[in-house]
Amino acid sequence: MEQIFRFETVAEYNALNNHETLHPLVSVIDLSKADPRSWGGEKNVRITYGLYCIFLKDLKGCDIRYGRNYYDYQEGTLVFVAPGQMTVVETDGQVYQPKGHALVFHPDLIHGTSLAKNISDYSFFSYNANEALHLSERERQIVLNCFSEIEYELSHNIDKHSKKLIASNIELFLNYCERFYDRQFITRENVNKGILEKFEDILTHYFSSDKPQKLGLPSVSWCAEELHLSSNYFGDLIKKETGKTAKEFIQDKIINIAKNKIFDANKTLNEIAYELGFKYPQHFTRLFKQKVGITPNEFRNLN
Repeated sequence: MEQIFRFETVAEYNALNNHETLHPLVSVIDLSKADPRSWGGEKNVRITYGLYCIFLKDLKGCDIRYGRNYYDYQEGTLVFVAPGQMTVVETDGQVYQPKGHALVFHPDLIHGTSLAKNISDYSFFSYNANEALHLSERERQIVLNCFSEIEYELSHNIDKHSKKLIASNIELFLNYCERFYDRQFITRENVNKGILEKFEDILTHYFSSDKPQKLGLPSVSWCAEELHLSSNYFGDLIKKETGKTAKEFIQDKIINIAKNKIFDANKTLNEIAYELGFKYPQHFTRLFKQKVGITPNEFRNLN
């Protein structure tokens, strides 16, 4: 039976890791200073967080699962968890020593700061477990330097500047993570190209079947699920590879198929719209004109 642990406050998570609470809403933790863990001998432990947590794993001592997937992690890997998410720690039931570092902060810390406005832009907080960020040694050092800057602020007495400075340092750190993910998309280019090809194949097979009539137009989330990726990671990957959003990519595919179908004079435009998965023909006309500059009927007459 899986035990469930909940960490709603920074102080609760600090207590687990033998770490002094210097600020009620944020902490940088050296996990190697925590007591060896056994989780009561349980092999599967569910953990829910009311915090933003970023883990820099230095050593693999246990498996961490989010949903159905295992975190794709090794030494020098960053894992991101947002409030409300649940992870599962899987061990062999034996005692192990955690290693690495963690940055944890409560959502209340960033209220009223620029980070509060931008936090939803950091889509990697919603990536699947198998989409973790792998760091080079230089990137790892930058991460540790960012953690050190936050620790420096925490070592001083809290004053009117503390919140802004700490939130700014966290935002700087997350901006670096965006850059590192961009690098990872590039260095895994061959893998990404394979995903792009599979995406093309999925769309081709979809529109060659009766799925459009039964299910309607394919959504980005449906395509991502078919590729076993999170919607956010999939969308970011497609944008980096093609310069288009995944939705734009799907729409372009629809328009290309529509152009071929329009040449068949035996089909009405309403029939074509239905075959493509549009519930209402006027929606098809609107998208076609938006993408091509003329209506489907005008395109048919021109050709």
